[in-house]
Amino acid sequence: MRYRKNRDKATAIAYRDGIMAFTIRQLQYFVAVAEQGTVSGAAHILSISQSAVTEAIKELEADLGVTLFDRHSRGLNITHNGHQFLRHATTILANVSDAKQAFEDTAKSEQGELHLGVTSLVAGYVLSDILARYRRAYPQVTVSAIEDNGDYLEHLLIGGEIDAAVMVISNLRDRLALQSEILEVSPYRLWLPLGHRLATAQSITLDDVTSEPLIMLTVDEIEEATGKLLGALGTRPRVAFRTRSVEAVRSLVATGAGLSLLPDLVYRPWSLEGDRIESRDVSGTLPMVQVGVVWRKGSPLSQAARDFIGLAQAHRATRLR
Repeated sequence: MRYRKNRDKATAIAYRDGIMAFTIRQLQYFVAVAEQGTVSGAAHILSISQSAVTEAIKELEADLGVTLFDRHSRGLNITHNGHQFLRHATTILANVSDAKQAFEDTAKSEQGELHLGVTSLVAGYVLSDILARYRRAYPQVTVSAIEDNGDYLEHLLIGGEIDAAVMVISNLRDRLALQSEILEVSPYRLWLPLGHRLATAQSITLDDVTSEPLIMLTVDEIEEATGKLLGALGTRPRVAFRTRSVEAVRSLVATGAGLSLLPDLVYRPWSLEGDRIESRDVSGTLPMVQVGVVWRKGSPLSQAARDFIGLAQAHRATRLR
């Protein structure tokens, strides 16, 4: 009881002085709930109780004066305010991590060159964050990157023309010559517009999906994997639109042009026009997309490349906590 009174008094002082009272831990819990979609899922990956997560989210919402999640029987949906705050929260946590690393890192002034490759699907969803942190940690290293398909990046890696690549590795071709480490594992989910009949269904099957027009993303292994998945049912999918743009998929789905099956890592609940996009699980065996960092086996890596791979591995460990 004394702790509660002291905490309430401290909170009142913080509000009186116009200071936000949220903590780094609350931000970590918020990001975990936003990524997992449920309090129980967040509690599991954080190895804490559900009540601790719930309390932290309530305190954070009270502190900010906004609702971050809409509660429903199947879990939580992040609100528009929550989606906006999520960008700030992830940036704050990344900056805190970088600040801590700055005191531990003695290679700050290291110079050199780093040549990277990236596939288009993950360029803005995985590499951008890792690369921003790398640049802050090693500002003297000159970084260049090339975006291309996975087969060509493997060719560049084997030929020693790039040091490392961040790419979809689920279908990595030459595993004898290349070494990889998984950074993200992302399941496929169904994207659908607000108010669609399947949005309120108790369960969604692949048969439900094949009866709907589909928006196909034609980058990396996505079109091939989705086509194989639907082809296994013996039903040719009704493809309404093919595009290499994830943002185009969002806009088309949000406006009711069709549904889409895509990895969860590229899901965002809003289109560029501000229309809502729902995301639902599909029962059955759906493929998983693995995104990883890849480098050539058996050849010495530059210090810049070793540092980048190490930072990418630390990035994954931070996301899993």
